[in-house]
Amino acid sequence: MGGPKFDVTTDKGINAFNGFMGSKSYVEGYQFSDADSDLFAKFVSCPAADKLPNAYRWFIHIAALNGVRGLSMAAPSAAPATAPEPKAAAAPKKAAKKVEAKAEDDDDDFDVFGDDDEEEEEPKETRAEMLQRMKIAAEERLAIKEKKQRTLVTLEVKPWSTETDLKALWTKITTEIAQPTLKWGQNCHLADVAYGIKKICMSFTMGMQDSS
Repeated sequence: MGGPKFDVTTDKGINAFNGFMGSKSYVEGYQFSDADSDLFAKFVSCPAADKLPNAYRWFIHIAALNGVRGLSMAAPSAAPATAPEPKAAAAPKKAAKKVEAKAEDDDDDFDVFGDDDEEEEEPKETRAEMLQRMKIAAEERLAIKEKKQRTLVTLEVKPWSTETDLKALWTKITTEIAQPTLKWGQNCHLADVAYGIKKICMSFTMGMQDSS
């Protein structure tokens, strides 16, 4: 992931990120990218809306873009007001009707054979499980991206004399030097150096991690 990096697992890192997002909507550029998803996956919890408003706004926005539910844009509200005193009990006649109606509903729901057609509700994903899932997905996307990235290298090989067979030398180099991600060019080019001596111009590509 390019651009600025923040350790959002520490107070210093999350505060720095909150300041950085003061005038931004996304981590890189002006639209949603993998950089947002990768950083989002590193959060262990939702930032506090009152202390980290910019980080909180970004977190909620990225969560919505990633399809995460159960998060709200509203800041934490004050403690709920005390519940009002319950009203006086209803008349005995109304209470009796409710008991009778409930008994009828229970009779309708009773299954003689013990079959339960209602499917059990699937357990909801916790915040920690959601963050872990998104972290794994971000790491997989990053691994795929790095696997596709390759480095192109151009080489020039100059012989000691005009008697050197440059084609044979090129064939020897490309067949004897091999690595897992190394791929030699299909052919080479012979260029004049001086006094009838030529040099081999050749190229190869290799994986980004193996090029350092």
